[in-house]
Amino acid sequence: MHTRVRWTADLDEQLRGLRASGLTWDSVALAMAMGRNTVLERGRRIGARRVAQPVAKVEEEPRDRPARPPGHPASWGLINAGTVLDGVPYPFPVFL
Repeated sequence: MHTRVRWTADLDEQLRGLRASGLTWDSVALAMAMGRNTVLERGRRIGARRVAQPVAKVEEEPRDRPARPPGHPASWGLINAGTVLDGVPYPFPVFL
């Protein structure tokens, strides 16, 4: 049987602080020794927001540069960033 959490101003402040530091709801729940859904619902009610991480500035390239060949490390890396192929080299031996 689950016990009901009695939310206090201190717990709310701790929740806001952990979330503002960039932690995920899973990490916040672990740090507060509570269930994920418990802290998630309370966070929504009190408006605990995750601070947006700064976006890396992309360096502009000249518009008149020649097209890159298939599998170029720069374009291959951008295409596969955040996928299961992230960090996997181009499968054909083009750039040895």
